Amino acid sequence: MKNYILSLDEGTTGTRAIIFDRKGKTVAKAHKEFTQRYPAAGWVEHDAKEIYASQYAIMTEAVISSGISPSEIAAIGITNQRETTVVWNKKTGIPVYNAIVWQCRRTLDFCEKLKADGYEDFIREKTGLPIDAYFSASKIRWILDNVEGAEEAAEQGELLFGTMDTWLIWKLTEGKVHATDLTNASRTMLFNIHTQEWDEELLALFRIPRSMLPDVKMSADDYGTVSLLGAEIPICGVAGDQQAALFGQACFHEGDAKNTYGTGCFLLMNTGTVPKKNDSGLIVTLAAAEKGKKPEYALEGSVFIGGAVVQWIRDELGLIRESSDSAYFAEKVPDNGGVYIVPAFAGLGAPYWNMRARGTITGLTRGSGRNHIIRAALESIAYQTNDILSAMQKAIDSPLGVLKVDGGASKNPFLMQFQADISNIPVERFEETEATALGAAFLAGLQTGFWKNREELSSLFSDSCVFAPSMQEESRKKNLEGWKKAVQAAIHLSELET
Repeated sequence: MKNYILSLDEGTTGTRAIIFDRKGKTVAKAHKEFTQRYPAAGWVEHDAKEIYASQYAIMTEAVISSGISPSEIAAIGITNQRETTVVWNKKTGIPVYNAIVWQCRRTLDFCEKLKADGYEDFIREKTGLPIDAYFSASKIRWILDNVEGAEEAAEQGELLFGTMDTWLIWKLTEGKVHATDLTNASRTMLFNIHTQEWDEELLALFRIPRSMLPDVKMSADDYGTVSLLGAEIPICGVAGDQQAALFGQACFHEGDAKNTYGTGCFLLMNTGTVPKKNDSGLIVTLAAAEKGKKPEYALEGSVFIGGAVVQWIRDELGLIRESSDSAYFAEKVPDNGGVYIVPAFAGLGAPYWNMRARGTITGLTRGSGRNHIIRAALESIAYQTNDILSAMQKAIDSPLGVLKVDGGASKNPFLMQFQADISNIPVERFEETEATALGAAFLAGLQTGFWKNREELSSLFSDSCVFAPSMQEESRKKNLEGWKKAVQAAIHLSELET
């Protein structure tokens, strides 16, 4: 009997492999961090070769440590950090440059020129995306412009592009499959979300050869097979991490919403089979869907620095030893003492979309201490999420009934309670917080018949913890006013620099 699904979760700071059983419960997992590279201010890179080696190693480790025979694994699902760009030689399999990470701001000037040239509405209409260095297209263009011989090789059909899912699929299938899914394709700024095809006009604008681009499949589809410990296992589910989390939280109905607290924070709402335009600074993107079904759409708001701000106070400031310690110290003070951190280390995402903003700390006094800064760091995650939540509720002209949450930082009880308080909405956290990996597993399981349908998946959810809002309205308004002033200060500083 094939009683398990193996999920590969390729994140921004590390790779993990998780084995799920038929009840959607974690049976075994393995995790490994990889190197973060910062070659210049605002630049972020990864070694794609290191990521593949790490992912293969921990995939093998998870299977061996579980005691499960590889022949018992029905399928593999893959979920990944989105937008991160890899370009490699299809004959040698060697990347021509390090992977340029979604957080990287090196193409900021290029993107601002596109805006100045009047392409904002043109690109948003086709892709649902604003012009921003966040997405893949400008990163590909940078590699072709700056790596010696890359443009000529691309024109001759020698180079391939992929987001991290495509890179892993190509490596795991030994170069047999060059493919991605709708969700990852929709994050490149080259994909028409209405026709569900690579857009020739966008390819011409960015001067990117069509031969570089992968085939696009549904999220639950066939992506080749992987040789693992003597077994041939099919890859049957692929989705960008945030769409995978939306699926993994069983947000199958229009209006269902979730927030993933990872390196960044990403709030997505299912809007059904029709893309919902808005003027609230939100992205329109494709949601994960099964083969043979009509594609679905989502509204998304992105916070570039979420849990990463806790890593910052741990690694750069040395205020805590473990990320989990942050809740303990935050609760040592009754409030933030007027201190606000705006962690715009990679600019501000939705609803501001200010690429030049940088991190700031405001409200410091002689009485400000370590615990105030720790608390302000955690609160900044909730404030940024609330900005998106407010924009989303405005876009749909309706309040949300509950916010489902997942991701590493969702385990922080202080943060979850503060989120409920500052957003004045119940926050629901399920026992299984690995929603991103679970979503990839669900997709792979549906494709192979491991699970019958979405109704069966919904029935797997039972145990949850709900954080109910309890903050007084006067305190909530005061806190939000302080946050808005802090954001305005960060934006004002960015304008002074220009």
